[in-house]
Amino acid sequence: MNPKLITENGFTVVGIEARTSFTKESSADGVIGKQWGRFMTEGLLNKIPNKADSNMIAVYTEYDGDYKGGYTFLIGARVNSDSNIPQGMISRKIPAGRYAVFTTDKGPVEQVVPSAWKDIWAIPKSSAGGDRAYKADYELYDQRASDPKNAQVEIHIGIK
Repeated sequence: MNPKLITENGFTVVGIEARTSFTKESSADGVIGKQWGRFMTEGLLNKIPNKADSNMIAVYTEYDGDYKGGYTFLIGARVNSDSNIPQGMISRKIPAGRYAVFTTDKGPVEQVVPSAWKDIWAIPKSSAGGDRAYKADYELYDQRASDPKNAQVEIHIGIK
């Protein structure tokens, strides 16, 4: 997995969030799958006003140290304005900075995304173009992920 390096200008995401951890997600108590289920079942993407595009964004932020600790997971959409946040949703700023962008293989989303994360966790510390910043990482679900059975997703890792 060789990432491409980009400089992100920063953006705002509106969606739903939950606090979780590496340990929790490795058990039956994981919340990420439940958040995805709620987001899709309730059609929350369509309820987000001022979307910049039709893509979904899954954000990992507020890390307690590194990826093995606690963090906040947010699923939503990039917006042009967060002036009208629906009840039950929040707004989160994704910081500007350098990101290593990894592209998953094509396949069932529930398989290719976790597999890519495992590969990312196994990469030597600074071989992705710099050490991880642990400020914000995110997954981009664009038109390549429109078919969940044959999806391809970009994973953006914030680097120092």
